[in-house]
Amino acid sequence: ANALKDIAAKIPPEIDWILLVEGHTDRVPIKTAQFPSNWELSQARAISVLRLLIDSGIPPQHLAAAGYGEFQPIEAGSSESALARNRRIELKLTQR
Repeated sequence: ANALKDIAAKIPPEIDWILLVEGHTDRVPIKTAQFPSNWELSQARAISVLRLLIDSGIPPQHLAAAGYGEFQPIEAGSSESALARNRRIELKLTQR
């Protein structure tokens, strides 16, 4: 959050920027009452980071969250290290 505040202070006011918080899961299916699928789990991951950023003072109008489930892996395979790398959050700073 502090790094984003530093960066945001340097962005010219005429640029309508947004930080997209993207949640991802591994390919192991989940089905619980709280998370009926990996879609909900990935979205919950992204939203938890979004809330942390808001609580840290980042204006909500500059934030968005997206969940991609298991459908955008960065490592193939089913080893524990491959699964762990795919359970992640990505942050993308962009212009609206």
